[in-house]
Amino acid sequence: MVMMPETKARKTWSLVTRNSPLPGFRLSMGFTLTYLTVIVLIPLTAILLHGARLGFNAFLHTVTAPRVMASYRVTLGSAATAALLSALFGMLLAWVLARYRFPGKRIVDALVDLPFALPTAVAGISLTALYAENGWIGRYLEPHGIHVAFTPLGIVMAMSFVGFPFVVRSVQPVLEDLDPAMEEAAASLGASVWQRFTRVIAPVAFPALLTGTALAFARAAGEYGSVIFIAGNMPMKTEITALLIVTKLEEFDYTGAAAIAGAMLALSFTIMLAVNLIQWWVQRREGKRV
Repeated sequence: MVMMPETKARKTWSLVTRNSPLPGFRLSMGFTLTYLTVIVLIPLTAILLHGARLGFNAFLHTVTAPRVMASYRVTLGSAATAALLSALFGMLLAWVLARYRFPGKRIVDALVDLPFALPTAVAGISLTALYAENGWIGRYLEPHGIHVAFTPLGIVMAMSFVGFPFVVRSVQPVLEDLDPAMEEAAASLGASVWQRFTRVIAPVAFPALLTGTALAFARAAGEYGSVIFIAGNMPMKTEITALLIVTKLEEFDYTGAAAIAGAMLALSFTIMLAVNLIQWWVQRREGKRV
């Protein structure tokens, strides 16, 4: 008797759930959905509903005001630049930590996680003290016309600080699990260093790099504490969206703040969804090759 595919799948699924270390699927999924609903969905829905009180025309006018549009450009542009820088230097640091042994490696590895534990306000104050005109580093940059504090460059630096660890921690385990014998086999077949990187290492590390870059972008786009100290917060120039939302709240314009927050939420979600679709497409393409 030939077992139908549905029966096979049902039998396999029951076997998996029976041997699972967690409680039953329904109970686990129920707890998960309840947690997500209380912690994520309800607050986000409340923001959208509160912003919708303005009505469509007033909502559109609020979220597309010149000052608000300028804050979008500053926030998303700086976050994208910071994410790209984090991807480049995070990949290099992950490679060094995964492939080389050197004195102080454990200290460097621990320092990567420091932005996770350090209060962002402390990071902002430290960066401002370093790169202001009379700062330890800024005093040597100012004579050359390089202005960091209170400029968009300072915003990018602060966002890179908080997003950098996501790239390292996403890529490093993948590189550590990559068998060096694969590179040695490619080298024995005559592959150059660049070919080994593009044909052997990059296809394996790229999905993790894309994930880390997306996380760095999301973290940077929502950053507030470290940015406001070094940004200068000049409307139309160095004002980020998070600060504009706080300003609306201080003016008791709760509906306007919710509208801008909802628009920023929609923009960030669209970008993250696009990144996830690209990642899914890359993984599917690599799976077909294999």
